[in-house]
Amino acid sequence: MNGINSMQGLIFDIHRFSVHDGPGIRTTVFMKGCPMACWWCHNPESRDTNCEVYTEAHTLDGSEFKREERIGKEIGAKELLEQIEKDLIFMNESGGGVTFSGGEPLYQPGFLEEILSECRLHNIHTAIDTGGYAPKEVVKRILPLVNLFLFDLKHMDDQLHLKYTGVSNFHVLENLKLITEAGKRIWIRLPIIENVNDQPEHIQEVSSFLHSLPAKVELVNILPFHTFGRSKYSKFGKENRMGKMGNYPAEKSEKILNFFLNEGFKVKIGG
Repeated sequence: MNGINSMQGLIFDIHRFSVHDGPGIRTTVFMKGCPMACWWCHNPESRDTNCEVYTEAHTLDGSEFKREERIGKEIGAKELLEQIEKDLIFMNESGGGVTFSGGEPLYQPGFLEEILSECRLHNIHTAIDTGGYAPKEVVKRILPLVNLFLFDLKHMDDQLHLKYTGVSNFHVLENLKLITEAGKRIWIRLPIIENVNDQPEHIQEVSSFLHSLPAKVELVNILPFHTFGRSKYSKFGKENRMGKMGNYPAEKSEKILNFFLNEGFKVKIGG
């Protein structure tokens, strides 16, 4: 660990024993800050690039008390690596590793590059869960350090992408091409939102684009919209753009799964 300098990153959670963020048993590090503001985001507390403090009121035995909750923690690469290494035995036995999620990991490029480099030195398998919105130079810097990309593809139409995420999809699609040109392992994650990006013509456009990439996509994950994160919006005082939309219908998810199977992709529902 002697090569680790004093650079600090900002995270808001670490999940251990995850089986939905790449192969094997993984430790998932959630990095804080995201340039997108997706309407359906289930981690709204991840967006802000600063630590945030929220006050919750609770009642116990008729008495009300308040508790502060801090979202976000500054952490050095050395300390984070020590946290990751606690789970090495489970990673090694299962073919797992560490996944950097968010928020958007590419939003902290210097810290991300540093911790990825240390993981590489310690033979820890690395994955990044990314929306792909970052300068091409950032992606080029971290390419050699990443074993697997979990790449969220939200909408093919640039104007609708701008409407529902707050940013253009130009850099997203260009970076997806760049990653596949480099021959990196990649799983495509498709958040599926009713009447937003689940129309047959849009699903066909996604498939055609994936077929056009320089290398074959290893896996397509269909991620149907769910309401698990709804309570966070009221808890943290964030605007919920999805209103009272319910969980995406299972039969529609199966239909999309079968479409991609017929298109020749390996595909599964869920992460």
